[in-house]
Amino acid sequence: MTGRRAGRALLAGGLLLALLAPGCGVRPSEVIRGRPAVSGPSTGVGLYLLARGELVLALRPAKLAPSPAEALALLAAGPDENERSANFTSEVPAGLVPVTVKAGADRSAGITVRTTGAAQPLSTSAADQIICTVTAAAAQAGMADNLVQVTIVGSDGARPPRPCPIK
Repeated sequence: MTGRRAGRALLAGGLLLALLAPGCGVRPSEVIRGRPAVSGPSTGVGLYLLARGELVLALRPAKLAPSPAEALALLAAGPDENERSANFTSEVPAGLVPVTVKAGADRSAGITVRTTGAAQPLSTSAADQIICTVTAAAAQAGMADNLVQVTIVGSDGARPPRPCPIK
C-alpha cells in the first residue's frame, strides 16, 4: 500500500467510525435528580484510635452523643469488629475504667480525667487517645473548647495537662 492509499483507508475508517458511534444505543435523557445532601451535625462517638501508629478519628455510630466518660469507656473497650478489620488499634488499657471526667468552671478551663488505673505508665499514644477522645466528647456536649488542656489522674498521680495534638 502506498502512503496515499493508507491515508485514504485511515480517513475512510475514521469517517465510518464517526458515523456509527452515535448509534451505539445510548439515548439522551433528562438530568436525574437525587435527594439533597445530608447536612447538620452527625450523631456518633468520635474515638481516637491508632492506624499504623498514627492517631486517627474513628466515628462510631450512636443514636445519642455520649458523655465524655461514656466515650472513654468505649475507647477502653478497644476497637470494634469493623475498626479492627480496618487495622485500627488502641494502646489504651482495658483497666482504665471506671473514669470520671470533670470540666473546669468555663469552656476554656481544663478537663480532669480520673481513673482507678495508673496514669504514669500510659504510653504517649494512649494518653493522646484519651486526651483527644475526651476533648471531642466534651466539645460535642458543650462542656469545653476543642483546645482545652486535659489532665489524666491515676492511682499513681497526675500526668501534666496537655491539649489534643490534632487540631
